[in-house]
Amino acid sequence: MAMAYTPGLKRKDIFLVRKTRRLPIPGEVIVKKGDKVTHTDTLATTNVPGNAQLMNCADLLGLLPDDRTGSCDFKQYMLKKEGDKIEKGEMIALKKEFFGLIKRPLMSPLTGSIELISDSSGQLILREPPVKVNINSYIPGTIAEVIPNEGATIECIAAFIQGIFGIGGETFGEIKVMAKSPEEVLSAEQITAEYAGKILIGGSMVTIEALQKAVEVGVKGIVVGGIEEDTINKFLGYRIGVAITGEEEKGITLIVTEGFSKMNMSDGTFNLLAKFNGKLACISGATQIRAGVIRPEIIIPRDDIDEKTIGKIGREDEIPTEGMRPGLPIRIIREPYFGAIGRVSSLPVELQIVETESEVRVLEAELANGKKVIVARANVELIEE
Repeated sequence: MAMAYTPGLKRKDIFLVRKTRRLPIPGEVIVKKGDKVTHTDTLATTNVPGNAQLMNCADLLGLLPDDRTGSCDFKQYMLKKEGDKIEKGEMIALKKEFFGLIKRPLMSPLTGSIELISDSSGQLILREPPVKVNINSYIPGTIAEVIPNEGATIECIAAFIQGIFGIGGETFGEIKVMAKSPEEVLSAEQITAEYAGKILIGGSMVTIEALQKAVEVGVKGIVVGGIEEDTINKFLGYRIGVAITGEEEKGITLIVTEGFSKMNMSDGTFNLLAKFNGKLACISGATQIRAGVIRPEIIIPRDDIDEKTIGKIGREDEIPTEGMRPGLPIRIIREPYFGAIGRVSSLPVELQIVETESEVRVLEAELANGKKVIVARANVELIEE
């Protein structure tokens, strides 16, 4: 029997979020199981080796390899030895010619250390200083597990909302609801210096001018229902690829909850965000729609919920077990109804031929405007309420 996997787009008022935070290379974990952490606390630290640079000093000093040994006999000109610290512009080698009347100095192109001196090839390997890398908690909560030399897993009771698309990395700020309704467009005129450091909640769309103004005044994040693709491309300065995002460095994180073009934020999402106006939100715009799906997310810590509730609520890493059935809320994720919200009205048993001339399982959905459409089951995702 043919089956279609339907990913779920979560929207939860109370949810147990679990985040595992790992160092890029082994290091030191500075928290222990049971510790309480804030969203800015450091969990682990390590030193990442600096960049290496190869210098062909034999060529720079005009040295030729000996015909018998093949060596450039380079070390005799070095003023430094392996392991020595060096400063950018410092003389590290000197060759004197014509009884010392002509001097050929060799200056370091960087600050760091000499890792290797090769007498045979006449080459140096210089390395920049190591870079200290810390991983922070991203969300407040309790350390549920420590991964030795790597990191830790944090648990946090929170409201949890997933978007359909985003740009920008992890950030945090106080929620400020700017729109009076899910239909309202977020404009540049609404954004002033008082919103620096805030996460702004719009309605159906954000304009390019509003995005630019938000960066100018120091807004941390924007959440809206939809956005024009041209707006994204103009804002980034290049054509966006939706396969994976999150590394953009534009000074702001953007989360789109419904889809591309002007699209009203769903009432459920808008009302949930409005409920937490003035509260801390931790957000990430990272999106990946291929294998290993990553959704942009809004995490609103619930310090008003007792820890005894943990055992009664869902976990972020659980896999939804409920299948498709009439009445469930869905979002369509392919054209011609991309981004449309509706509910399953029926699930025909028979396979049907779609535009690609393939036979697939379909469903009938009633959209928010009352229109009924037939779409492939693989082209929708559940909205978890």
